[in-house]
Amino acid sequence: MGHTHDHGHGDTHRHSHEGAIGPAVDLSIEDVDLPQGDLGRRNFLRAAGVLGAGAATASLVTSTGVAAAADGPDTAPQNSRKPRAWLAGDHHIHTQYSSDGLYTVEDQVKHADAFGLDWVVITDHGGATHSKIGVDKVNPDIRRSRDLHPEMLVFQGLEWNIPAAEHGTVFVHPGANEVAVLKAFETAYDGSASNTSGNTPENELHAVKGLQFLKSAVSDRKVQDALMLANHPARNGIDSPHEVRAWRDAADGIAVGWEGAPGHQAAGLKATTPGPGNARGYYGNAPSAGRSFMPYPLESYRTWGGFDFYSATVGGLWDSLLAEGKPWWITANSDSHSNYLDTAVRGAGSAFDANGRYNDPDYSGAPNFSAGDYFPGFYSRTHVGATHDSYAGLMAGLRAGNVWVDHGRLIEEVDVAVRVGGREVGLGGAVTGRRGASAELRIRITPAQRSNWAQFLPRLRKLDLIKGRVTGPAEDRDVFHTPHTSVVRTWEVKDGETVELVVPLGAIDETGFYIRLRGSDGKRTQAGYYGAAVDPAGPAMDVVGDADPWKDLWFYTNPIFVLPRA
Repeated sequence: MGHTHDHGHGDTHRHSHEGAIGPAVDLSIEDVDLPQGDLGRRNFLRAAGVLGAGAATASLVTSTGVAAAADGPDTAPQNSRKPRAWLAGDHHIHTQYSSDGLYTVEDQVKHADAFGLDWVVITDHGGATHSKIGVDKVNPDIRRSRDLHPEMLVFQGLEWNIPAAEHGTVFVHPGANEVAVLKAFETAYDGSASNTSGNTPENELHAVKGLQFLKSAVSDRKVQDALMLANHPARNGIDSPHEVRAWRDAADGIAVGWEGAPGHQAAGLKATTPGPGNARGYYGNAPSAGRSFMPYPLESYRTWGGFDFYSATVGGLWDSLLAEGKPWWITANSDSHSNYLDTAVRGAGSAFDANGRYNDPDYSGAPNFSAGDYFPGFYSRTHVGATHDSYAGLMAGLRAGNVWVDHGRLIEEVDVAVRVGGREVGLGGAVTGRRGASAELRIRITPAQRSNWAQFLPRLRKLDLIKGRVTGPAEDRDVFHTPHTSVVRTWEVKDGETVELVVPLGAIDETGFYIRLRGSDGKRTQAGYYGAAVDPAGPAMDVVGDADPWKDLWFYTNPIFVLPRA
């Protein structure tokens, strides 16, 4: 069943969340007569062996349901227990304006809209061609999609080649100067465009200067807002801990986090599925001398339950950043370039270097079994709590860390808050109290209400509470481990139940602590990298060539801090 919710920026948002029986499985409708989204679902079912000769469509799991928008006080996002809206989105999406892209902006936006996303960021690859041509040319296409989808928040951004490091999403609030600011930033501070990719201290400083440029663009009112999130940080091991800390500290509120889970989740499907037979997230790499941060373990070059090692490891780099008591948030997205089972092929006669784009794709090909991506919203979602459904509200919610992420629509809704005395805060917030005061955690998790893109109703089977001490600024800026964080509680979840828990967190001590949540379908677990005493049943390290993302679903929340009153 579809649902309707008012987003408050000019139109009512109608998302087609039809879970199962529909045009995709109605074999009286020819393939050529199906919309692309339904054709993609039909091809998925065929590949899975549940649609076609002898397959019974009645065996498909169906569900209907509506997630009610949470109403709450109009307070600052970091202090808001119940934001006015949870907005699902994706901040890492490529189009024909990327040298390895394929789709039009409208292709990506309409698929995201059809699968329930509320916001997207178009992030074509930075570099010389994009800075000279693409950043200008893509803007009319983005503005056209804004007009065609007034219920969607469609941001213009780019995928920054971070000097001396990996990639990152950079995007700005829409406005008269969005192109000018992005173009100036990319020309001066993109590692490829400015020839600053090499791993040197000078180039690391250049990345910091780029973030400071964005902060100045906001303070000088050239753009209303700007954000940066690091992409696939552990993929090649070249985002060293001290670089991440430098980005976080360089321009307060600009660099706010990283992809806790990378895109390219279909890449791990076995070749015999048929699928790409590659590494999930394309995390199939190894250390590179002169580029990688060599102290990272070999295990960090793989995803764990589809999540980046830095975020999936309890007590790892993410926790060592949080232990400093400073914000650093996680997201999840598609990194959509070429999508699994889609029929698009690149337009003939394209001259990317000359035109800054490829010609529009032709949807006349066969289903692509070798592609490693999904359309935005088909698998990964980043849910942002916003007090206002607007571009500014979305960016404020991201900056505040009022964010949870999931894969495969594992759950419908999360409501998490910590109470100390009479004050309660939600995700990304910090609540203070006198030393010795008791803190209490309240959790409510609504199970999945509808089938996902893979045509089944996922079920949450286990929930973990992770708790860590706040120990203050790191003496060693390259530390990527904290021994003071562990899984402190685990709950088994019954089939389809709503989880409602009130959990005592103990007294506030001299340093304070933080908590975060994680849950899964329970199908693949193993002891965490730092041992069973720290994480007895965390995500399993993904096997290259054999990592079905639909049989290994997780959700993660961002933390809540509990600190002693000064």
